[in-house]
Amino acid sequence: MFNWSKLQRQGNYKLRKRWRLFHATDFESLMNPSFTFCQILGLFPYKIKDSTIMISKPRYILSTVVVCICFIGLLNNLYIFNICGSSCKIYYKAVPRILERNFFYILSTFIVTATYILNNPRMRLLQTIMKISSKLPSESYQKLSKIIHIKDILVSICLIVEVPIYLKMNIPFALKIFLIYINLLIFQLDMLYMNCVCVLKACFKRINDNLEHIRKDIMEDKVYHLGRTYKQKSLFLLIELKALRKQYLMISNAVQMLNMIFSLQLLATIVLTFGEITFELYFHILFWHDGTSVINMDDYLYSVYLTTSIIYYFMKITLIVWACETGKDQAVQIGTNVHDVLNSTVNNEIKAELQLFSMQILHHKNKFSAKGLAVDATLLTAIVGNITTYLIILVQFLTMTRFCNNKFANATQISQ
Repeated sequence: MFNWSKLQRQGNYKLRKRWRLFHATDFESLMNPSFTFCQILGLFPYKIKDSTIMISKPRYILSTVVVCICFIGLLNNLYIFNICGSSCKIYYKAVPRILERNFFYILSTFIVTATYILNNPRMRLLQTIMKISSKLPSESYQKLSKIIHIKDILVSICLIVEVPIYLKMNIPFALKIFLIYINLLIFQLDMLYMNCVCVLKACFKRINDNLEHIRKDIMEDKVYHLGRTYKQKSLFLLIELKALRKQYLMISNAVQMLNMIFSLQLLATIVLTFGEITFELYFHILFWHDGTSVINMDDYLYSVYLTTSIIYYFMKITLIVWACETGKDQAVQIGTNVHDVLNSTVNNEIKAELQLFSMQILHHKNKFSAKGLAVDATLLTAIVGNITTYLIILVQFLTMTRFCNNKFANATQISQ
């Protein structure tokens, strides 16, 4: 009995150690914060048992209820903003803010709906990534946990700062809760995508490290030719190359699955981020120029709200682009390393395997995309450029409108 209790305490200690923040040991512990928050928010209808992800009926029902609530909230908000014009002006004092709210709620509900519809394919994707990442060493999980968990905390700070601001807005309490909830939900879904990209990037990096190790072994064998030992080592290298090629194929297929399953969500996130940053910057310019506020709230809180909202959206899209860009770089580096190993060896069997590996790389373009839109540094540059262009146009219209109003007022005074 004593031994059993001791073993149970040791098992509980290992379990607690497994779930420590910044100290992941496998895919499940690495993704645990993201999975937990998605479960709390009601849009993660899965359970994990014995390293197997499966649908949980109670959570699936909860997920269905969440989607229905989001639809009801969308219809209610569209009714308030577009039909009840007089009551809407109590909360939002300008047409641009009403347009921005329509834009936000429609795209947010679309993201939630697309996520719900693709629950089963997403489950298979997570299971595939869990299987592929099981070959990663514990050091890789340690590095990944620090990057992923710190990233989630930093971006969450902006949302936490916005919560008391939402609560002080002059809008119905139900709308406040819905606004906070939908922001948290979209944030967790975007972080889930980014975390999957980071795991696949670590898998690509592991292949690069192994190829570099093989190249060094081959270079050493050229200097110290060991006869029979050399032949045995070449056989082991050939087996390792075949395993790496098979692993690369699995990761490439996972990237394609990721692009298909998250494409609608990611595309909507990109459009939403572009629109929100453009609108919020325009409102910030209005407020900075003449103190015009498009929300009924204190001027200081309004300024903080605009600033944190811009920072939040810009940080989120920058982190998504960074994860996809660095993941693509690791995938491209594999082709370079394969050719380096090919140029270093004289073994015909190893050369044939490397040539087959190279052909396989040519047929798999491992780029992270959303419906054909590549998510890389050029996308971020295009977003910044388009935001700047639209802001210049909006400011020009604003200046022209006020100039015409002043000219009309002066003409009226002169005529009187």
